[in-house]
Amino acid sequence: MKIKYTTLIVKDMEESIKFYTEVMGFKIDSQYDLGPAGKITLLKGEGETMVEIIQNPQDEPGLFSIGMEVEDLNTTIKELKAKGAKVTMDPTPITVGLLAFIEDPNGARIALIEHT
Repeated sequence: MKIKYTTLIVKDMEESIKFYTEVMGFKIDSQYDLGPAGKITLLKGEGETMVEIIQNPQDEPGLFSIGMEVEDLNTTIKELKAKGAKVTMDPTPITVGLLAFIEDPNGARIALIEHT
């Protein structure tokens, strides 16, 4: 597994984009408009890991999760379950592939993503 994203929930997408691009020096990698479900912007700095900012009506602003890329999500989830990991969302199709969530012992969310 490799860390792919750090996901933040934001209250104002445009203000956040301005901060990460103009102040922090990130570049916009991609953007997704999910209609009433919200908006997603992926920002790229140095290296491979991106900052994903999401504005949506249901989550409070702040750190949401760490996203890790895996090659085979279904196999990874089976292996993690066998080792006692708490799976909070089974593999679900998303626009870029499959997504699942687990939690560490402290309740921190870890998104597992298989890009297709």
